[in-house]
Amino acid sequence: LGWIQNKIPQMPITNFHRDWKDGKALGALVDNCAPGLCPDWETWDPNQPVENAREAMQQADDWLGVPQVIAPEEIVDPNVDEHSVMTYLSQFPKAKLKPGAPLRSKQLNPKKAKAYGPGIEPQGNIVLKPAQFTVETIEAGLGEVLVYVEDPEGHTEEARVVANNDKNRTYSVTYVPKVAGLHKVTVLFAGQNIDKSPFMVNVSMALGDSNKVSARGPGLEPVGNVANKPTYFDIYTAGAGAGDVGVVIVDPQGRRDTVEVILEDKGDSIFRCTYRPILEGPHTIYVTFAGAQIPKSPFPVNISEACNPNACRATGRGLQPKGIRVKEVADFKVFTKGAGSGELKVLIKGPKGGEEPVKVREVGDGVFECDYYPVVPGKYTVTITWGGYAIPRSPFEVLVSEDAGAQKVRAWGPGLETGVVGKSADFVVEAIGTEVGTLGFSIEGPSQAKIECDDKGDGSCDVRYWPTEPGDYAVHVICDDEDIKDSPFMAHILPAANDIFPEKVKAFGPGLEPTGCIVNKPAEFTIDARGAGKAELRIYAQDAEGLPIDIQITDNGDNTFLCVYVPTKPIKHTIIITWGEVNIPNSPFRVNIGEGSHPENVKVYGPGVEKTGLKANEPT
Repeated sequence: LGWIQNKIPQMPITNFHRDWKDGKALGALVDNCAPGLCPDWETWDPNQPVENAREAMQQADDWLGVPQVIAPEEIVDPNVDEHSVMTYLSQFPKAKLKPGAPLRSKQLNPKKAKAYGPGIEPQGNIVLKPAQFTVETIEAGLGEVLVYVEDPEGHTEEARVVANNDKNRTYSVTYVPKVAGLHKVTVLFAGQNIDKSPFMVNVSMALGDSNKVSARGPGLEPVGNVANKPTYFDIYTAGAGAGDVGVVIVDPQGRRDTVEVILEDKGDSIFRCTYRPILEGPHTIYVTFAGAQIPKSPFPVNISEACNPNACRATGRGLQPKGIRVKEVADFKVFTKGAGSGELKVLIKGPKGGEEPVKVREVGDGVFECDYYPVVPGKYTVTITWGGYAIPRSPFEVLVSEDAGAQKVRAWGPGLETGVVGKSADFVVEAIGTEVGTLGFSIEGPSQAKIECDDKGDGSCDVRYWPTEPGDYAVHVICDDEDIKDSPFMAHILPAANDIFPEKVKAFGPGLEPTGCIVNKPAEFTIDARGAGKAELRIYAQDAEGLPIDIQITDNGDNTFLCVYVPTKPIKHTIIITWGEVNIPNSPFRVNIGEGSHPENVKVYGPGVEKTGLKANEPT
């Protein structure tokens, strides 16, 4: 059986009965023992088994000397006795071809030759690298194999074909492409195209050396790139040979398809890679050349949240259009929370165009405190940028005035520092000398605010305004058309609080009465905030000379407070009481401190009070 299988590899012979039933196996055996005796056995009709077997056995009997020890009708019967078949077939290994045999050339079938191997694959072959493939001809008959390769420029050359002399009659073919591009590989058997010939083969340039490629640019920096803002880097391939540049960006979720990459050939072996990351967080950038990673790849790049300068805001006295005077600290704050990542830059130009020094301190939670100290009057320009972009309302123009000089009035009180939306913010304006001048008020801030002024007839007035939006308000106190010293005052107005009731706070006691308190005697009063909610008590107090009054506050633990102060001068004392940053009813309290009577300061002298020397019945 093994000898027969080697002799007719085209036929899958595994037994001595079923595999012989169509007679074709006998034709193949005879033709392989004596090529040309049954050259056309492949085209025999399997539905005529007896005729096929008779033709083969007759030729073997006549020209190979193999007697017919079994009839053609028997050998094609699937139920034939295997021993009979083996006895007949066992004569073939010793058979010899007699002279004068009528050998005919086989009918050739070039389409049954087939080619396989990398050298005829559409992709993967490289310039100057041998391309190899195999041609198998066992089913095509006996014929010559020729291979021609035509390159993209039209040059044709013959490939090297080597017969392997194996049982499948294979040939090894080799050619070396000289140029890149589409090659036509024509495989001929006996002068005709075999199955699937010609083959179209795309030859690539020789693979370059990725180790000679470098990449650099802002888009590969570990930090400094932000979400939703395009960034780029350049890839330098000079001297690295031929190859494709590839960039893959993996986002923080491990996905490779969220960041779009645009590669642009800039010439001179430089490729510009532009990308716009969407997510913030760690990204990984893989850069390849000719299919291999370049040195330092992958590059770790941390993307910060997008820079949003419109979410920044700046506020403070030092940004107000007017009111600042020379030789005063002009301060302001910049709030950058929610504005993403960026660098804060503050540039201040003075009246002469020169740059002014400015101090910037980061105090946490995205807040920066800034101040400058103008020494020359005139127009100052404050430019504030975040991540290179101007924040809202920048640049700010600030007109700095001369020294304040002698002041006619002063202003103080809670409404110049703070307040609450929907409640009045109150403060006091007092004359410093006898002359008051013409008073005026203006308020600039997130909302318009109604202003009321109540003249007390004692050289002072109570001022109230009603802010309707939270935020920072500039409160200008004007005297004779000029801001007074420290004006504008910056008041930080808080959102409305619905659990605090300043109007329910009562304050009473001799220490708040208009008269009755005297110098150097403790003056007491009580604050009852029961039912007013949980809030902070604050007391603002000054005497008529503008000096603060020290008031001792004792918390009784039940939202009542005992307050004591000791006046040292017989002048007016003004006391403002706030609950939750809002003035309480009847405040401000104005207390006129009396001289009081001081018997210890009365001296008595004269002869009438001498211990001795008095005479009875004599006036003294």
